[in-house]
Amino acid sequence: EVQLQASGGGLVQVGGSLRLSCATSGVSFDSYTIGWFRQAPGKEREGVSCSDSGTYYADSVKGRFTISSDSAENMVYLQMNSLKPDDTAVYYCAVLPYGSDCFQPVDIAYWGQGTQVTVSS
Repeated sequence: EVQLQASGGGLVQVGGSLRLSCATSGVSFDSYTIGWFRQAPGKEREGVSCSDSGTYYADSVKGRFTISSDSAENMVYLQMNSLKPDDTAVYYCAVLPYGSDCFQPVDIAYWGQGTQVTVSS
């Protein structure tokens, strides 16, 4: 059974940093695209970053966020630096079919409960 558990969100000031963690089970990192999505109040869900054979980032976070994984510990991370108020959202870790384009509307196979990130200005 695939399970995902996101954590690490919180309240930070503009310019601050957070590292989100996603504990996974039942996921083969070689067989799926893994990634992070977010949804802000009143806005549609958007892809933030995904990883499979490469790593990919939304233009809005490129250069500030870094996705990484530790297959030995079944963990996925999102390091977020230089946070902006527009980054405020609920962040979800997700598993998608391999090769999915995370920056187009896409069905997510599995996702966690989400963790709130709030950036104050």
